[in-house]
Amino acid sequence: MNLKQTKMRILHESEDLSKKAKTGVSLHCHTEHSKEMLDFIPHYAEKLPIIAFFWKRERDNYIAREGRTIDFSTAYWSPPLSSSQVYDIEKSQINQSGLEAIVSLTDHDSIDANLEVNKTAENSKAPISLEWTVPFEFGFFHVGVHNLPKDRADEITQTLLAYTFDEGEPDNEKLHELFAMLNEMREVLIILNHPIWDIEIVGQKKHDILLKRFLKEYGKWIHALEVNGFRSWSENKAVIELAEALNFPVATGGDRHGCKPNTVINLTDSNTFAEFVEEIRVDKKSEIVLMPEYRRPLHSRQLQGFSEILSHYPEFPEERRLWFQRVFFDIGDGKGLVPLSDHGWRLGGPRWLRVAVKTLGFMGSPAMRPVFKIVEKKKDRVPKNIKRAGFKDPDLKEIPTPLSNSQTSAGSAS
Repeated sequence: MNLKQTKMRILHESEDLSKKAKTGVSLHCHTEHSKEMLDFIPHYAEKLPIIAFFWKRERDNYIAREGRTIDFSTAYWSPPLSSSQVYDIEKSQINQSGLEAIVSLTDHDSIDANLEVNKTAENSKAPISLEWTVPFEFGFFHVGVHNLPKDRADEITQTLLAYTFDEGEPDNEKLHELFAMLNEMREVLIILNHPIWDIEIVGQKKHDILLKRFLKEYGKWIHALEVNGFRSWSENKAVIELAEALNFPVATGGDRHGCKPNTVINLTDSNTFAEFVEEIRVDKKSEIVLMPEYRRPLHSRQLQGFSEILSHYPEFPEERRLWFQRVFFDIGDGKGLVPLSDHGWRLGGPRWLRVAVKTLGFMGSPAMRPVFKIVEKKKDRVPKNIKRAGFKDPDLKEIPTPLSNSQTSAGSAS
């Protein structure tokens, strides 16, 4: 398969990109305003050596003491860095590559970070965006909604979130209306984030079925599929193959939560985000760059991110210096959803959690990087260049292909 919608560059070391494009676009960044849910903890805690032993003991003791299981449904953590810190880090990386910078922050179901950044940065370079959680059948998807009109951003966000947090069953007709509303705004960009990732933990086969149904139902309103900086090369390769087969361009999304900049960016000759949107929506063309850091084994980078998230930052505001001040939990003691530190766990929570923190911190240290390089699966090793990628046609049963006619009319009519 030859790529028609997307041009891709794989960097092995930092280089000046000023001869390749005018602007670098960083998409999908998370700040302290992002609420990252913790309902996945039981699933993974039972699988990790050492951590599993302490977790199961704490779980059983809690059930015996309280007569119920630990409820993770409302628990969440927030990334350590402020909106301005994330924006500055992303902008700096792009500028160091010889490019002008556009940075679109996308916290989960929140535009607060964008509104803060817009106090000092031009909206055309720092659009108002969010990662919208979209319930669908028995699961959900994350959709990057970029560049909401500044004068209506809050109103539109509240409308989207009303659907997200509605306790009733997902309403396909209502969701059609919301996607159509967004698509009518010419300068809004809609990206399906990490589409192949089984984020619901329902099993990959079930997720793939759900993805096909979602694209069949709403694909005409999606402008691009995402190549994600914190997903494996094999998964991103499959996303590119899917996008090409369905006539989608791909856009990057670094999905950073820690202190390091995104490992994937878009290149463009556009001066503003609105011009970049037109390239994706109307021209259906995209140029992406895998930065040198992306070539590091994914698990090593993920654990480094965890290490940064769980670090102590003495220079931060007093209420956010320690990791357990940035984790919110309702343990049923009447205090509600408050930081772990407010529950009297001054050491950082129960023993299983403290062991997990120390283990993740060590695994994410530079000393462990060679180990991850050795055990990395061959299919997840980033190729030296695009010619060695070996793209193939995917199985697209039950999805109308290509989606070009519906997408073209939607884009031109908006």
